[in-house]
Formats: sequence, C-alpha cells, structure tokens
Amino acid sequence: MDRQGPLATVRRAVDEFARNYCAADERWCVALSGGADSLALAAAAACVRPTVALIVDHGLQPDSDAVANTARDQALGLGCVEAQILRVDVGTRGGPEAAARTARYAALDVARGGLPVLVAHTLDDQAETVLLGLGRGSGARSIAGMRPHDPPWGRPLLGVRRTATLGACEELGLEPWHDPHNADPRFTRVRLRAEVLPLLEEVLGGGVAEALARTAIGLREDTETLDAMAALALAEVRAGTGLGSRLNAVRLADVPPGVRRRVIRRWLLDGGASTLTDGQIRGVDLLVVDRRRRGGVAVGSPLRNQRLFADRAGDALVLRTENV
Repeated sequence: MDRQGPLATVRRAVDEFARNYCAADERWCVALSGGADSLALAAAAACVRPTVALIVDHGLQPDSDAVANTARDQALGLGCVEAQILRVDVGTRGGPEAAARTARYAALDVARGGLPVLVAHTLDDQAETVLLGLGRGSGARSIAGMRPHDPPWGRPLLGVRRTATLGACEELGLEPWHDPHNADPRFTRVRLRAEVLPLLEEVLGGGVAEALARTAIGLREDTETLDAMAALALAEVRAGTGLGSRLNAVRLADVPPGVRRRVIRRWLLDGGASTLTDGQIRGVDLLVVDRRRRGGVAVGSPLRNQRLFADRAGDALVLRTENV
C-alpha cells in the first residue's frame, strides 16, 4: 500500500478513529452500500479489526438485490468476517430521502448486535450538511454538522475527501456502485453537490469544502460547551420530569439567552416534543422574558391525535396537551 496514496489516507483516518473512540480489539460493523465511500471504509476497517458488513437493501430500484449481493461479495473479499444483507421497507414520511434514512438506520440498529457501526460520511458530505443547515437558518446546531462519534454511530472519514475514497477503490481494483439517486437533481443535496459547491469553489478560489468542515468543528465544540452549561441550568430551574415537569421562568429569565434557549429545547424534548424548530424554541423563550405574553406555543407531538403546547402559568413554564 502506498503510504501517501488515497487508500493510505483512508486507513489513517480509520486508525485514528479507532484510537480515539473505540475499545481495544473491539469488533465493529460497517454500513456498506457498495458505493466508493463505504467500500473504501470497509477495506480500511477490515484491516484494523474484525469487521461485519451490514448492507441495507432499500428495494427502491429493480436491481437492488443484485447491488446488495455484489456488495456482500466485495465485503468478504476485502476481509470482512461477515456480511449481512438487510432488506427494508421504505415508507413515505418526510419525503423519500428522510424515509430511506429512517428505515436504514433502524435496520442497522437492530442488526448491529450491540456493536458500533461505522458509516462512510466524508468531508464533502459534511460540507453539504453545513450548507443545508445554513439554508434552513435553524441556528448553530443545524450547521455544527455531523459528529465523528455519536454512539453507536462512528464517522471516521469526516476529514477525508470523496476523491480519496474513489482513489482507494481504484487502488484496490474495486468497481463501486454509483447510486442513480446521487445524480438526480430533484434532491436538494444533489444540487448542492453538483451546482452550488463547485460554484462556491470557483468564486472563492477553492478550499470551500474544507472551510465548511472546519466551521462545523468549531460550532460543534461551542455547541457542546453550551449544552453542558444548559444541562446545569436546567437542573436548577426544573421541577418534576417528563410531561408534568415545570420550569421556574423567573430564574430562567436570568440565564444568558444562548444557554436559556438550550434549556428550553432540552425541557421540551424531555416532555415529549418532536421536530422542534428554532421558531418554536424562540416562541417559548418569549414566554420566559415577557410576562405579559399570553397563549401557548405549539411544539409538536409524535401522537397524531394530540397537540402539545408550552405555556406560562404564573411564574412557571408548563406543558399541556390538547386532543385533535
């Protein structure tokens, strides 16, 4: 193996991830699609420790079973100790990309058998994620990108360019699968990859993907620090747990805004809220800082026949439900 080549780059990233985040000699799994990113990751992972390849067949294309079978054979050829094909039914909730992702991660979580799972997100994926977050305008959390280690998921390649994974496959003589969805302009991420990022690279003179990835790292570090501060503040102002918990709004009003809104977010999630938006969190925040404000803020509930509201009752924030 060329110590300076693409395969060596991928291998170094996996070695570093193992040293930083994994117990010695622990087995792990790799989520394998058959694409260049996951093939390169599987090849490097199998050289580091016993690796189980988990191949999700979404069944969204006529030849998906053939793609999955090829990926299984490639995984075993790369030295994986086992390769499993997981066939899933993809729903429709949230759109095709979100539905496929939900089905995929659910299947991986069941099949991993308690082992960590490596996924092959690259620096390019991280840059795209930051741009998507910027477009949504949902605050620092949405542009902090993906964590390299978010148990049970591990992302060793967040510092590796997609060109390196393609080069690694060339070095190994592997023919990766090219998902036609990755070239379909109906998907926002595809247009970011094919149109927006290349234009930014041209206009700004290159290095944009790396700069976006660095931005994600800095924001993630800041976010984790603020989240830790918010956890301490939450413990001081909360009484009770779950839906029946209350926040002392008078004491919470004295907490700095960036920490206060994180306290509110955590409280809402613990109480059963789902799919929170920045606008909802800021709406609840107004209940804290403006005692004259009236009317609850709908914060979303996973139950179809019920709505969840945050409201102010005297000096406290409370959660209440309404049937629909």
